[in-house]
Parts: sequence; C-alpha cells; structure tokens
Amino acid sequence: MSNKLNSIGLKKDPKDTTVVVAMSGGVDSSTVAGIMKDQGYNVIGITLKLYDDAKEVPKSKQCCAGQDILDAKRVADKLKIQHKILYYQNKFKSGVIDKFVESYLKGETPIPCVQCNQTIKFKDLFEESKNLNADALITGHYVKSITNDDETNMYKAIDADRDQSYFLFNTTREQLNYLRFPLGGMLKSETREIAKKLGLNVAEKPDSQDICFVPNGDYSSVIKKFRPDSYQKGNIKDTDGKVIGVHEGIINFTIGQRRGIKISSKYPLYVIEINAKKNEIIVGQKKYLIQKKIKLKDLNILCDLKELKKELLVKVRSTGRLIKANIDLNKDTANINLLDEEYGISPGQACVFYSKNSKGYKVLGGGWITK
Repeated sequence: MSNKLNSIGLKKDPKDTTVVVAMSGGVDSSTVAGIMKDQGYNVIGITLKLYDDAKEVPKSKQCCAGQDILDAKRVADKLKIQHKILYYQNKFKSGVIDKFVESYLKGETPIPCVQCNQTIKFKDLFEESKNLNADALITGHYVKSITNDDETNMYKAIDADRDQSYFLFNTTREQLNYLRFPLGGMLKSETREIAKKLGLNVAEKPDSQDICFVPNGDYSSVIKKFRPDSYQKGNIKDTDGKVIGVHEGIINFTIGQRRGIKISSKYPLYVIEINAKKNEIIVGQKKYLIQKKIKLKDLNILCDLKELKKELLVKVRSTGRLIKANIDLNKDTANINLLDEEYGISPGQACVFYSKNSKGYKVLGGGWITK
C-alpha cells in the first residue's frame, strides 16, 4: 500500500484501486470513466436501466434508457473496461416516478433527481459497488469533493452553471465518504475537451435538459398517463377568497407560476398557493409570493451541529441564489429564517445549507420544504 494519497484521496496505488463509475451514456460520466482509466485505476462501468422507453416515456432521449445505454456500452468498449447493466425499472417506478406523481397531486413541486440519487444511484448502486469490492463509487456530477482523513466533504462545483450540489444534499455521510466527483474542479468545456482527446463518441453529445422520464418538460402529460383521474376542475380564487375562475387540474400549476392562469387582470397574476384538499388555486400579485420563513422536515445533516448555529447560506431551488439565513433545529425538522426576501418558495422543494470557507461553498445538508 502506498503512503501517498492517489487522485481520489486513498492511500493506494491506482493500479491496486478498483473504482465503479456510474455511466449514464452522457459525456460527463463517460469522461470520468476515461479519466479514471487514463490514471491507471481498475475501472468497472455500471449503467442503470431505469425505465422502458416504449411503455413509460415515449420518444424520450434522456439518460438511463435506449440510446444512452448503447452509448455507455460503446464508451466502455473504447476504454476497454468492464461494463455492467443493472435493471432497476421497478425500483425506479416505485421510488421515483410514483412519488413524483403523488407529490404533484398534493400540490407540491417535487425534485425527482434528488429521489433518484437517494433511492437508486447512491443506495442500490452504492451497495452493488461494495459487493464488487470497489474502493470508491465515481460519478460525473459537477460537485467538488475534498477528502481528508478518510472523510469526504462536498462543495459547490467550480462551474457555477453546472453545479449539482443542490441535488445531492440527501447523500448520507457513509455514502459521501465512498463517493468521488472528479468533475467538480473543472468547467464543462474542459470535460468535452478531455472526451475529444480520449476519442469518445459522446464528446459532442448534447446535455439532457429535462427530467429523464419527462420528455420536453411536459410534467402534466406524465402525471395524466399514470393518474388519468388527476385532471379535475376546481376553483381559482384571489387572495380575498373570491372565485375568479376555473382550472382544469392542480397538476398544471406550481407556486410562482405566471403563465397559463388565463384570467384577465389589471396586474400580473401569480400562483400564490395550491390547496390540494380543496382542489383550489390561489392567485395574486407578486408581492404575496415574498417569504422569509420556511419549515423543513426530514433533515439530512452532513456537518458538526456547531456549524449550523452560525449564520448560513441556503438555497431553496436548484436555480436559486444563495441567501443568508439562521436555522432553528428540532430533531429532524427545522425552521429557517431568511435574512433576505425570496419569492415563490414551494413545498416539495429542498432547502440546502451551505457555508463558505477557503475551499469554497461547503454543503452542510438540508431538508424538504413543507411550508
């Protein structure tokens, strides 16, 4: 065993280190596999088949099905690495798609990518990697990981436009210590350049823009497919409780939405609240979307609790900004007091905690927004 740390923070020579790389068939995970192989590691690529294109997601060209599996196989052949395909369609349906549908029917705005990471990629793939006696599980997420004394901490990626740390807040400490994210310290343009140098067929492959099982971003069509009874008409009310219109189903709306309300008004209307029990949509002016207090459930903490007693930075949506906040913890729930106003915070989304230090923005954990 080497006394020097290798590139993934382990005291082993790369040639004596086995890593599993999660290969979705895209340029990011393919490049990671290439980097690991090029550095001399023993690489096993694993691709997950998560749904059946024809049955569940017609005409989808997203990850974990169809063409992407073939692309992952071609990359593995090019790199001359072992490659396995795991069939997790049933687990994905029950753990991700069904929860996505149920969340929308409750009037929430779900984040299926977090559920997928939590229930499949970092749970089942984690266990499979351990069964293969791998020393680490490597992914193509744009998250910076820093390992010291066998403990790995997660930071926002250098490429702010690609940072995926928000989606990984629910990673457990055990999983995080086993995971590595080689792309967190580089720009997307650098990733593509490496893929070109390695001669990978996916070097110019476009990025997936939508949730994998939601082609073209059409959420309501997916929900209607699994729950055709979800399209039920209901009232649209203003903030005074007056009925001002009728909607075709609450699944067509999210908090903060402006388009598609179809009600004329002297000022722009936004969705302020979704009351699933009464099947009602509440709309009003943008000022009613301002929030400074948030309630969270099901916390996942990745730091010493002392770090949470200081002023934090929080993010309340994947594309949102970092906001200064204080946190009041109570076992696995919390109250967040924002020190700046934010618009359109929705139940079902995550509130992720960060702190800033000399290494960047460290992920401290997070929780699910309930109110």
